[in-house]
Amino acid sequence: MRLVIDNIVKRFEDKEVLKGAGFTFEKGKIYGLLGRNGAGKTTLFNCLSGEMPMDSGEVLIEENVGSRKLDEQDVGYVYSLPILPEFLTGYEFVKFFMDINRGNIQMDKRIDDYFDMMSMTMEDRHKLIKSYSHGMKNKLQMLLFLMTKPPVILLDEPLTSFDVIVALEMKNMLREMKGDHILIFSTHILQLASDLCDELVVLNNGKLSAVPSELLHSAEFEQSVINLLKDEFHAENI
Repeated sequence: MRLVIDNIVKRFEDKEVLKGAGFTFEKGKIYGLLGRNGAGKTTLFNCLSGEMPMDSGEVLIEENVGSRKLDEQDVGYVYSLPILPEFLTGYEFVKFFMDINRGNIQMDKRIDDYFDMMSMTMEDRHKLIKSYSHGMKNKLQMLLFLMTKPPVILLDEPLTSFDVIVALEMKNMLREMKGDHILIFSTHILQLASDLCDELVVLNNGKLSAVPSELLHSAEFEQSVINLLKDEFHAENI
């Protein structure tokens, strides 16, 4: 399975944020999306998830039987600022989610099994969501995608709000999930990208480009990425 981004353009009034962005992502890999602040990473994710319309271009899912346009149901989006019903407990929310999606997803585990997978205590799962930390809210978002199993999962700065233990658990989970999904996450932390990702993609000057694979685990990795971002930033402003 492949996710093909073809010539996406997105403007906001007179500012063109995505300028014909294109790239092909493959199942079985974790991709890190790098870019300076304001480069358009969240805009790209919003276009892919259907949160915001593209001005032009298309996004396709390619499978053995052919290709088709990416549908909103194909995408799971872990927001950097989770949007959850804070008047419910975590358990109530997940049960509600399971009930309304019972005909669309395969329920192969009990609700508590999913909470166990996210290492959420019995006390935490029965607390109101409004009392959750940022990291716990992100874990709750991830729990939903363990149920729905969307082919494409977008993660906007997913691990920065977790403590060391939970971040390690989440990294291991992402590694296990990548065989069945296309995983793309944005991050500003180069060490995290180098440690977790199979490939890195830079978004700068409105376009996507791959970081050469031989740099990913080299001693020059961080400086090479910084130089790439600087060079493209200067090119944009000449």
